Amino acid sequence: MEEHNHNEESHQLYPRGEKIEITVRNDHRNSRDIASTSRVTNLEKPRWGKLLTLVGYASTFGSAVPVGYCIGVINSPATYVKAWCAQSLLERYDANITQSGLDLLWASIVSIFLVGGAVGSLGGAHAANKFGRKGCFLISGLLFAIGAIMFFFCRMANSVEMLILGRLLVGLASGLTTAALPMYLTEIAPLALVGSLGVFCAIGVTGGVVVGQVFSLRDIFGTEDLWHYAFSFYIVLICICYLPSYMFPESPKFLYIVKGDREGARRELTRLRGKDAVDMINHEIEEMEQEANAKVQTRSFGSVLKDPALLLPLIIVCAFQGGQQLSGINAIFYYSVSIFEKAGLSTTDAEWANLGAGCLNLATSFLGPILMSRINRRPLMMFSSSLCACFLFALAFVLYYIEAASWFPIACIVCIMAYIFFFQFGLGPIPYFIGTELFEVAPRSVAMSMGSLSSWGCNFIIGMAFPSLQNAWGAFVFLPFSVTCALLFLLTKFYVPETRGRDPSEVAPLVSKGFRSKVK
Repeated sequence: MEEHNHNEESHQLYPRGEKIEITVRNDHRNSRDIASTSRVTNLEKPRWGKLLTLVGYASTFGSAVPVGYCIGVINSPATYVKAWCAQSLLERYDANITQSGLDLLWASIVSIFLVGGAVGSLGGAHAANKFGRKGCFLISGLLFAIGAIMFFFCRMANSVEMLILGRLLVGLASGLTTAALPMYLTEIAPLALVGSLGVFCAIGVTGGVVVGQVFSLRDIFGTEDLWHYAFSFYIVLICICYLPSYMFPESPKFLYIVKGDREGARRELTRLRGKDAVDMINHEIEEMEQEANAKVQTRSFGSVLKDPALLLPLIIVCAFQGGQQLSGINAIFYYSVSIFEKAGLSTTDAEWANLGAGCLNLATSFLGPILMSRINRRPLMMFSSSLCACFLFALAFVLYYIEAASWFPIACIVCIMAYIFFFQFGLGPIPYFIGTELFEVAPRSVAMSMGSLSSWGCNFIIGMAFPSLQNAWGAFVFLPFSVTCALLFLLTKFYVPETRGRDPSEVAPLVSKGFRSKVK
């Protein structure tokens, strides 16, 4: 999509290109008066204030990182946990479980986390509107803490039930986090920093997976006697990051538009932007007033799903979040150990190489805030999805003919690393916050919940179906992932408008006609 044409005054105010995107919104709104335009063009460049920085980092480390941690910590100590489960059932119930029964029990322990994530996502819309964005953050922290306590004491209590319940609780917390945290961070951020704050949740989840992998290594807590420490160690982050939560602001947009608390919204904006940013605060208040008066507040799932104007953006959000999982990122990590072994690495070295792939995924994700603040969403998403489709196709081809040439195993590793690298340019971060830029505040909580539900549901499908498909299709199991990436490229090209630097009230009309919308 073509960029907006900035007026001459904007270039004079920001000679280094550091333009505030809200200056151009006035060119697109017939309802904006000249006086408002004059005030907006003279606003200061938004800054990372101390409170905004504290909330961004504390909520990411305290809420998003535990989500990834609970995903990454489960694999390495699996053998020891399964043996403990069998022994516990024998001692408590005198039940001699078969190997197939033990495998089914372990699958339940793993998948109950994903079920909890889906349920937590569904409840996210109601919780975000009833308890607030900050309230959801606090609730998820409580659930994470209770889950960690259950993980720690399940061995002492010799209770498999405590382990399963703990996994369910952290799943609920994770679903609530992925539904509400991106919404919270983007609503407290000034428009120019929405992209930078929006990727924090994605970075936190990615980093949490790596941290979970590290603490579950056999050299740390991944042993027969210490695996419960690995499962519960993230509680240290919870304790540290939730200590200053009493200072965290509630979302000003939630207070103003959903709760109708005008004074509370202004008070929180003043805390976030600073007392000297009067013009910026007044402008944001005007924006919220226009959005609050624009239409009847839409909060229920039914009203959002029945609204034809919201159909296309809802499909985009669900396709992006579900497609992120169906693009195969988790399956790649599942399969990479065996590929590294085919390349000649020992099992131990292959596990370390897999950890290295996770570290590459994390390191690349740190580019997110920079990319989101400087490059438009559409080209990033198309660039990322197209290259990921190509490397997944190449991986399937090379893996199928891996014995044909001596350098093919190395080519497999290159394809995996390249896929992981380019995944974090768009497929990784953008799906987490695209809903906050497509939807106005009223239907936003429902849209984010639906997107999070799509993500957890597709994650569950991959976890349950991938091993069977791998056995049936072999290397060609990666072709559906490649097709998914190609479809996301086409969806972005034809139906996703550019959202960077635009208020959702500007974006909404562009996608209000469903698949007949002209987004360019």
